[in-house]
Amino acid sequence: MSAFDRSFDLPDVDAFMAGAVGPAGGRTFFLQAAAGGQIVTLKVEKQQVAALADYLADMLNDLPEPSITSVPTELTLATPIEPEWPVASMGVAYVESRDRVALWAEQLQREDDEGSPATSRFQLTRGQVSAFIRHARDLVAAGRPPCPYCEAPLNDGETWCPCWN
Repeated sequence: MSAFDRSFDLPDVDAFMAGAVGPAGGRTFFLQAAAGGQIVTLKVEKQQVAALADYLADMLNDLPEPSITSVPTELTLATPIEPEWPVASMGVAYVESRDRVALWAEQLQREDDEGSPATSRFQLTRGQVSAFIRHARDLVAAGRPPCPYCEAPLNDGETWCPCWN
């Protein structure tokens, strides 16, 4: 682990969002949490954003609906976007005593990395989670259109897929 691989624990997050940089088909995805003056940006895969949004949506179905005033509307990544590290895995739990959704992320390590991977823990309000779900689903859907048969993304300029034969 290098000096840049740091762990983070933000129990009271002011903002939490997903975002992407780059053209469709070549986007890089990020999760970003802000608390006080601290901003933590983690690099993720598109599939991780989609899976997290789906899991959180299922979790919110079992919790009281957040008030409309508690759901943030502005979900823009803070710049400059400088990820701390790429994410290997994530976990989610509900902290009933604080009425927060806890998100845990673990750093992706290469085989030659030594030491324990860095981790990040963020505690989110139900309103922040609700806004994240909506925004993340829109973000994922804004990519390349899928093939109607195999659902693989079509590349720029392609109007057919080899599976159509």
